[in-house]
Order: sequence, then structure tokens, then C-alpha cells
Amino acid sequence: MTLNFESDTYSHSTEKISQTSEDINLKTKLPRLILDNIFAFPPNRETLGGTAYLLLTTYGNILIDSPLWNESNHNFCQEQGGVKWLFLTHRGGIAQQIYQIQQSLDCQIIIQEQEAYLLPNLKVLSFTDELELNPECLAIWTPGHSPGSSCLYYKGNNGVLFTGRHLLPNQLAKPTPLKLEKTFHWKRQLQSVQKIRDCFSSYTLKYILPGANTGYLRGKGYMNYEL
Repeated sequence: MTLNFESDTYSHSTEKISQTSEDINLKTKLPRLILDNIFAFPPNRETLGGTAYLLLTTYGNILIDSPLWNESNHNFCQEQGGVKWLFLTHRGGIAQQIYQIQQSLDCQIIIQEQEAYLLPNLKVLSFTDELELNPECLAIWTPGHSPGSSCLYYKGNNGVLFTGRHLLPNQLAKPTPLKLEKTFHWKRQLQSVQKIRDCFSSYTLKYILPGANTGYLRGKGYMNYEL
């Protein structure tokens, strides 16, 4: 995989959605199918333009990070068979409406243990290094962007990795660890990138789905894993 170790300064302003008529459209715009069984939600202002995903699996559906929560997105999730797990890739994926999301979907929240304290009084399943959600999905702790930053690996579609803000597309749409204003520990993040390299190959991983900065994908919806 080609991963750039450049220390880019990334402004959160590029992730924010301006207050225009487009903002109103986001409230009714449905998630977009980007792979056979994976939908991407429109960027969510509450998570600084973060992109959430809905992964459909035979063992139960997984919502990755927090989409804008409204009746339209709620109904969409229910029409796809509901949500069994809500996997949070990092603290930045937690929206203010997280309680309403869990209550309305009756789902289990999964988050790395170092950030579980941010969700008091919610049903939370925390993990340390790795957690197998089902035979197809594995949560992997990749600290650096935040203390509990983690990725979700899905075996289907020839291998998919949901990276949150651990790996983001750069201006060339290549998967890159970016040094942001709120990066917790840059050296640890680079170590976590190496961990991903060691875990996967082109035989086990084909697509990377970032949790932000998706405008650089120019409508493609994913990055390819490249050696």
C-alpha cells in the first residue's frame, strides 16, 4: 500500500459544510451505495464533516460513526434491516445525538476503551487491542489521531478497512496519515500505520473508506489499497 508519511497541516475548515441551501438538502439526502453492501452518509456537521457508513452483513448491520440523525436516516437504517452495532472509530465520530441514535436503533455501541468514558450511561462495549464483532469484522486499535482511534476491517468485498481519521485521502486521493491540529500523538499514529501495513496485503485488503476528507475522492467513495 502506498501511504504517505508527510506531516500535512490539515485545517478543520475544509471538513465543515457551509451554511447554504446545500446544508438543507443534506437533511433529506439519502446515503449513497459505494460498494455492494456499503452505504456512505452525507458529511455530518456535528462531527466536523465526518462521513459515516452503514455496512450490511449476514451477522447484523454495522453503523460506522455518527451520521446526521433525522427521520430520513433513521428510516433508511430500519429499511436495511436495522443496526446491531454502532462502531465509533474515534471520539470525533461521536455526535451530540449519540444517545438518540442508540435509543432509536437499539444498537450496541463499540469503542476503544480509552474513549469509552466519553459515553456515560450508554450501552457500550469497549475493547483493548482487537475485537471480533463477527466472523467477518474485526476492530483494530490504531492510536495516534486520538488515544482510542481504531479501524474496522471487513473481510467481504475482497477486504475493506474503515479508517475514521486515522488514514485520510490527500489531494491526490491517496491514503495518508495527516498531522491535524488535534492529533493526539503523531509518532504513535505513524506506528499504527505500520501496524496496518503488517496486518494486511493486497490479498486481504482492497478498499479503504475514510471517515472524513471524502471530497478529495471526487465521487469515487473509496481509496484503493496499493502496494
